[in-house]
Amino acid sequence: MKILLIEDNRELAQSITYYLGEEHYICECAYSYKDALERLSFNSYDCILLDIMLPDGNGLQLLNYIKKEKINSGVLIISAKDALDDKISGLEKGADDYITKPFHLPELHARLRAIYRRKKMDGYNDVKFNEIVLNTDTYEVFIQNNRLEVTQKEFELLLYFLVNKNRVLSKQSIANHLWGDYTDNLANFDFVYQHVKNLRKKIATAGGNDYVETIYGLGYKFNGLKYTDL
Repeated sequence: MKILLIEDNRELAQSITYYLGEEHYICECAYSYKDALERLSFNSYDCILLDIMLPDGNGLQLLNYIKKEKINSGVLIISAKDALDDKISGLEKGADDYITKPFHLPELHARLRAIYRRKKMDGYNDVKFNEIVLNTDTYEVFIQNNRLEVTQKEFELLLYFLVNKNRVLSKQSIANHLWGDYTDNLANFDFVYQHVKNLRKKIATAGGNDYVETIYGLGYKFNGLKYTDL
């Protein structure tokens, strides 16, 4: 999961970032309204952790922007204990859930997972497509009911393909989704090719179909219409 944390309390932001990193998530931080708006303009995220009170703006305005631009990210509001009106306004403007400060990080994690399941996985922990099954609790991949040995990044790559079936994904978007800020200053994204190649080879060796199509000059597409009854 790739997350944008919009929080001006840097100590809290660092704690959340470290915790989510330990859970194998990519977590980018924005400490102001301006920084958040810039990141939302140029990057995509699975979930957004949104603090309402920002030093240079209001998080509810960011919700308006998210709705206007049809950004399909889950939104979890981080609110002050007595900010009932903000919670209600946020939910009415399209937020998926809210959590009140102070909170326990495992609860935050559970709420993020619940939002992700609802938004991307129809409420389930397993992601299934024909002979491929991914278990997002155990980070396991099964091909025709046989467990496939994959690295963490290969698992994340396959999950990214599956929740974006039939969409062309550029090498840059794949790199940015799986490695976050670390890819900002890279001259090229050729290393993505090797990860895709390794994943396709493992699936084929296990007897699975190759659904990943190379779109020359653009990137890759997981062809969800291939090998189906049309």
